Amino acid sequence: MSIDLHDEFELVNDEYGCFESVENKRSSRPDLHAFLLLDELFSSDRDIVSAASHDVICLDIDGDDLLKLIPSQIIELVRCGVMYDDESDCLSMFT
Repeated sequence: MSIDLHDEFELVNDEYGCFESVENKRSSRPDLHAFLLLDELFSSDRDIVSAASHDVICLDIDGDDLLKLIPSQIIELVRCGVMYDDESDCLSMFT
């Protein structure tokens, strides 16, 4: 792995939930904006929500694809409330 996603997401953790700072909003809703961004970056014919547990959903983005995220995309996702779950190697969000 060329980058450590856990570290990349931790570096911008102070941006978590700061959706008002997102430029060029794809939606007025942070979760929908994140889904649309991920669909643009990693198009798929599967549902974007792959699992749910208690108050967290897991997003169906392949772990290898996650390594293609650039820092500005990570910041944008974090501002939408997206987190990286290193135990499951997936993106997740609170419901």
